[in-house]
Amino acid sequence: MPSEESRTRSRTRLAILDAAVVVLGEDQSAPLSQVATVAGVARSTLQRYFADRSALLAALSTYATEKIDDATHRAHVEDGPALEALLRLARELFDLGDIVMLVAPGWENEAGEEESATDVALRSLLGRGRAEGTLDARFTAAWMEQLMWSTLYTAWTHVRDHEASKHDSLAACLLSLSKALGTGGRVGTGGQD
Repeated sequence: MPSEESRTRSRTRLAILDAAVVVLGEDQSAPLSQVATVAGVARSTLQRYFADRSALLAALSTYATEKIDDATHRAHVEDGPALEALLRLARELFDLGDIVMLVAPGWENEAGEEESATDVALRSLLGRGRAEGTLDARFTAAWMEQLMWSTLYTAWTHVRDHEASKHDSLAACLLSLSKALGTGGRVGTGGQD
């Protein structure tokens, strides 16, 4: 069982990371002192956890991957028809727009880089969907994966840049994915061709 000190350190670290998502998501050039203020800690405390901006950004990248993996787990992508599972995953990922858009420019999938749990689960889901016929087999799994992420990005920027409601943007995202990748059935969204 973790000690009280380690629980406090963990809470402080998460507070700093969450504050960094808010502050740097609005202005990537914001000073780290602003992150510390929003986190409710002293600048020296922030520096004990993250020596500099690059250390904080590296931690944010890891934090984003953990949050994405948690969202994938909550979506139960191994259950039910693949299109429904993909739409559940998109719903879960939609709420992570701020952190994903903050760290995504630094995510280059380099050769030899370890795959995340989400990478493995998504690839399996897309292969299963193509095999069972709920996802259009004319598209490769790689195409479907890129389309999912770019549709989520469109939904996130639609909220940010066009003052659209999250509800409407998520609905448009899910309908777009269903129509683009589905095989024409009424799976998951109530939409039809």
